Amino acid sequence: MDKSQLTELQFLNELSGRIIGAAIEVHKELGPGLLEVAYEICLTKELMSRGLKVETQIELPLIYKGEQTGKTFRVDMLVDDTILVELKHVEQLMPVHEVQLMTYLKLTGKKLGLLINFNVPFLKDGIRRRLNGFPYDGIKPVRG
Repeated sequence: MDKSQLTELQFLNELSGRIIGAAIEVHKELGPGLLEVAYEICLTKELMSRGLKVETQIELPLIYKGEQTGKTFRVDMLVDDTILVELKHVEQLMPVHEVQLMTYLKLTGKKLGLLINFNVPFLKDGIRRRLNGFPYDGIKPVRG
């Protein structure tokens, strides 16, 4: 891994840490049991109060062989134009949720995504961090 990749990974790790910290704060305040949209609204407010730029429900067009198909997907959040965040409120995260996040990373060209399931007693157990385009991040993932 070259120096520029290491610097980029350090930046991504710092930013993802700030996002995770904000998500933990929201989970402490609300607990599990609400609809996903409630966590999205509150996490957006928390991230913005920490000085981060947040876009929500971003349309992502499906392009096949260079042509738009007319189908779009919605990414829950994009933080600081850098990290994709997919929120869930499910019994347990499934492999399909992680595949969805990786697909969104590929389609957007973003390097890092967070999958956060708020329906857990301890939020650290509901977080998955996934990288796109790096052989190894050199940083222990939160979980997974």
